[in-house]
Amino acid sequence: MNAMDPRIAGAVILASSTAFLVVKRWTTGSFLKGRPEGGFLLWFTHLLNLFLLVAVNPAVAILLAARRFERLDPTIMDPGETPLHLGLEMGGLLLYLAGTCLMGWALVTMRGRFRVMGTDPRPTDGLLVSGPYGLVRHPMYASVLALSLGLALLTQSLALFALFGVHAGAILGLIAIEEEGLRRAHGERFAAYRSRVKKLVPLFY
Repeated sequence: MNAMDPRIAGAVILASSTAFLVVKRWTTGSFLKGRPEGGFLLWFTHLLNLFLLVAVNPAVAILLAARRFERLDPTIMDPGETPLHLGLEMGGLLLYLAGTCLMGWALVTMRGRFRVMGTDPRPTDGLLVSGPYGLVRHPMYASVLALSLGLALLTQSLALFALFGVHAGAILGLIAIEEEGLRRAHGERFAAYRSRVKKLVPLFY
């Protein structure tokens, strides 16, 4: 990235990643709570999320802050210093920050209801439809995809765009599994909720 000072972007990403970990610890009692119980897709998506949140985010932030990211990633497209590329970088950083805020909001809303991905819901928890769950049915997944896409747009790294593509495919597969569990647990109430609230992007999808 050339249009924006990479040191600023790196500092913002590192600060938002730290804030997420603090909120995660406060709301769930653990940085990395629980393990999925299921097949390959559940484990793959779980590890991919951990890889993004614990490894990729801080690594990109540190390399940007040290002005070394472009030297170490051979897949970066030549951005130049045009208004278009400044817009992509600014848009990527804003999308990343929006993903962090959405994730924090979802964690605070869930609190004790937090479950590891792919786990069947507990009927005693009820169906959560308030807060970010009134905007999209899966705000946690929307947030991690926003982080992944935001990093790719910010850096214009083909490797990070590829990571986003794999991540999106895995999460869409996992959503289908989780929604079947929600349908079994909450029946018609979930069907009505599903009909009025989009999956990942408000008003669109």
